[in-house]
Amino acid sequence: MPFEATTHPAITPFNRVWPEGFLWGSATAAAQVEGASHEGGKEDSVWDAFARIPGAIANGETLKDAVQHYHRMPQDVRIMKELGLDSYRFSTSWSRVRPGGRAANAEGLDFYSRLVDELLDAGILPWLTLYHWDLPQALEEKGGWANRDTAYRFVDYANDVYSALGDRVQHWTTFNEPFCSSLLGYAAGVHAPGRQEPKAAVAAIHHQHLAHGLAVNELRSRGAQQLGITLNLSNSIPRDPSDPVDLDAARRFDSLQNRIFLDPILRGVYPEDSLNDLEQFGIRDVIKPGDLEIIGAPIDFLGVNHYHDDLISGHPTDEHGDGHSGGATRPTSSCWIGSEDIAFPSRGLPRTAMNWEVNPDGLRKLLVRLGEEYPTLPPLYITENGAAYDDVVSPDGAVHDAERTQFVLDHITAVGEALDQGADVRGYFVWSLLDNFEWSWGYGKRFGVVRVDYDTFERKVKDSGLAYSRVIASAKASATATVNA
Repeated sequence: MPFEATTHPAITPFNRVWPEGFLWGSATAAAQVEGASHEGGKEDSVWDAFARIPGAIANGETLKDAVQHYHRMPQDVRIMKELGLDSYRFSTSWSRVRPGGRAANAEGLDFYSRLVDELLDAGILPWLTLYHWDLPQALEEKGGWANRDTAYRFVDYANDVYSALGDRVQHWTTFNEPFCSSLLGYAAGVHAPGRQEPKAAVAAIHHQHLAHGLAVNELRSRGAQQLGITLNLSNSIPRDPSDPVDLDAARRFDSLQNRIFLDPILRGVYPEDSLNDLEQFGIRDVIKPGDLEIIGAPIDFLGVNHYHDDLISGHPTDEHGDGHSGGATRPTSSCWIGSEDIAFPSRGLPRTAMNWEVNPDGLRKLLVRLGEEYPTLPPLYITENGAAYDDVVSPDGAVHDAERTQFVLDHITAVGEALDQGADVRGYFVWSLLDNFEWSWGYGKRFGVVRVDYDTFERKVKDSGLAYSRVIASAKASATATVNA
């Protein structure tokens, strides 16, 4: 009998068998979607104030209305349910919960209580982030994150939110992407509060770490079971691995982008090279006895935000920048303090509307690397992954966003491949549920799997959202079939 070759179907997001309990979700941030910027007792956040600076935000746009999630929240939860989401990752606004950094605002807390109830009624797990960059402006005027006292004020705020929601919310994320709220906000001036002060940026890194550790310990003492943090992480790839200049540039990028955040939280120490690189900016001066023990408090999960990875060189290049310049027309600085010579040469890969290279395999490599390098690594969740493209509404009213659809599917494939290689990934949250206020870009960059018409605020699920919904349905069907087998 002649030999007959057998073929096996390729594993795709639609036919992969995912681990039991794998979470499928989507995410937003309060400042980007809520609107109602001065309603319900809310006062200025640093982003409300920053938006008033000429040239800070593209086209002079503000957060005043955002996409009206504050007023359209029940409709948005219905969309989540229609998509089949297991979980919704949202942030509470410090400036809504504690306007001006003062006492708790019952009306603000009531909004989040109603949101949590709507989610639970829809069978959707609330996944709460305490800080997604909207520090009360009144606290910034006292020094912001460069002031150590802000870490203790953060604990006050965290306690208020836990008192209101701790009976129903299980998953608590302290900070989202402290890289951005420290280095982009205090060194580059691209993000709020718009300062360009390297010493303040270094202090902000440490004080946000301290606030994280203090909040973890406090909420743990009150009975919280699932506590973590979300970091935006990237691979640092030297352009020429045989070139000492490129190797050192890649080391310094990895320090500022990844290790200065990962190591204190997961190892209880700052990397020695990070301390040496930043000594001129006073990093050793802001670290007090006992701080690192607080910062290194055990966490139950690590959120990973990933949009792209980076080819790094220490040689000048006229090619694309690092994607952190934002939409501002005012002068800004480099976020790579002490390493302003780092260059980001192109690999010739496709790019999103944010000018970020598309390399899905980078996510697989990152997830595997984390497990290999950090013995105490807790379970991982992809808490943000997505892409901005220039969407077009078709004559039929639909958004056939083929590039975003492929981006999402390819990155979900990369997560599956990381699982095959031993990465302990427990969930995936696509960014973003809705088109929204994209920080210094204003409303010019759309990440949503649901389109928002910025004139009428009408919502429309894009093709990417429909494809993601099919992935979720397939995963649930596969899980059911496995249980019944």
